[in-house]
Amino acid sequence: MSHLPTVKLLIGGEFVESRTTEWREVVNPATQEVLARVPMATADEVAAAIAAGKAAFTRWKKTPIGTRARIFLKLQQLIRDNMKELAALLTAEQGKTLADAEGDIFRGLEVVEHAANIGTLQLGEYAENVAGGVDTYTVMQPLGVCAGITPFNFPAMIPLWMFPMAIATGNTFVLKPSEQDPLVTMRLVELALQAGVPAGVLNVVHGGPDVVNALCDHPDIKAISFVGSTRVGTHVYNRASLAGKRVQCMMGAKNHAVVLPDANKEQALNQLTGAAFGAAGQRCMALSVAILVGEAQQWLPELVAKAQSLRVGAGIDNPDLGPVISCAARERIHGLIERGVADGASLALDGRDVSVAGYPHGNFVGPTIFSDVKPGMSIYEQEIFGPVLCLMAADTLDEAIELINANPNGNGTAIFTQSGAAARCFQEDIDVGQVGVNVPIPVPVPLFSFTGSRASKLGDLGPYGKQVVLFYTQTKTVTSRWFDDDASSGKVQTTISLK
Repeated sequence: MSHLPTVKLLIGGEFVESRTTEWREVVNPATQEVLARVPMATADEVAAAIAAGKAAFTRWKKTPIGTRARIFLKLQQLIRDNMKELAALLTAEQGKTLADAEGDIFRGLEVVEHAANIGTLQLGEYAENVAGGVDTYTVMQPLGVCAGITPFNFPAMIPLWMFPMAIATGNTFVLKPSEQDPLVTMRLVELALQAGVPAGVLNVVHGGPDVVNALCDHPDIKAISFVGSTRVGTHVYNRASLAGKRVQCMMGAKNHAVVLPDANKEQALNQLTGAAFGAAGQRCMALSVAILVGEAQQWLPELVAKAQSLRVGAGIDNPDLGPVISCAARERIHGLIERGVADGASLALDGRDVSVAGYPHGNFVGPTIFSDVKPGMSIYEQEIFGPVLCLMAADTLDEAIELINANPNGNGTAIFTQSGAAARCFQEDIDVGQVGVNVPIPVPVPLFSFTGSRASKLGDLGPYGKQVVLFYTQTKTVTSRWFDDDASSGKVQTTISLK
């Protein structure tokens, strides 16, 4: 074991070896090769990281906005320069294809570019002479030490959703990456320091529930951003909110696509297949349910054929989809497929027996399609987080909308149609936070914010974009009046009026 590289903690600008006695292994999901050991940080180490952030905040919050912006201009260039290395690292530990890994990094890079624009994002408001000689203005000030807890499925994009915007707005940050695949995250952190993030402004700890709870409880953490499962996110939201913190939690999903019979068939089937099975279905924005309306129900054979044509393999070979993250994830997905059959859904395509030449130990699951899926079935009620597509039938668009709105989750949805009227009706009546019209995975660009809703989100403000600037800042309103030296108000005023 000792010959394996160990993942370091970042505390006060130094990469340090943890003193913990508890370690986990980072495993390549295509080969089961152990890539590194990751520490479950001790309580003292978590406290030291938070203390480093608190100490650095006194200086960082006073740093000119242009200085902060230039760091992220530098970081986006460093990420571009190191794209191939970052993608290879991500693929080795997470499993997604090299092309998808570059996409993961690029969508995070867009947020870094947005952070470089902080000068125009963190502007307050000003009104002159709101009462006699009285002016009012607001300033958007940083909160202090903020924390981020990120999931295994996007180890580049989601950390880059968090720490650049938090730091650009003047906060310091403690990041807890997924312990399953922290290597690419740590490389991005190294690049951030190289770009000029000062010591203590960005800190990293690794761990499981104990570290998460320490971040939720510590009085010096002012805000927590979380992306991950509904179970953990609900725990984080409740525990951190009770401790008086701001919290934003992006959680589980069950995203539906509505396919109308007037859709461009080839485009719709291609988009749906890619969105259901890309990244082996391990996206909180994956389209895991398709509601085929009317005559579109006859498209099942063509959808199955498209799914069968996808190549499963190790991410390094750039197939269409790679392995799922772990042996446990593979077993869980297999178990849900078995439940789907037992519950009476029709298994139109079974991906359980897929084998990949040269990778006998990979956690591979092939594209799997169920038809005749009904509410109440396990495969419909649970987020499978694997390459499994559930097909449902509806006679009308209204019936499809009713089905989607009855599901508790609200992360994303899409409609495939060539009818502007149908699309307009759908976007207005659907109770889901992110809507795609002929766009299968409608994650907004960073000019906007990620706006999942209902059971997919706890907290009012979403990641990145304008909303996260509000999340990471406190609005302070200043009301001021300056008197001429010889001016006299004449009498004591005891009323609330500003006249």
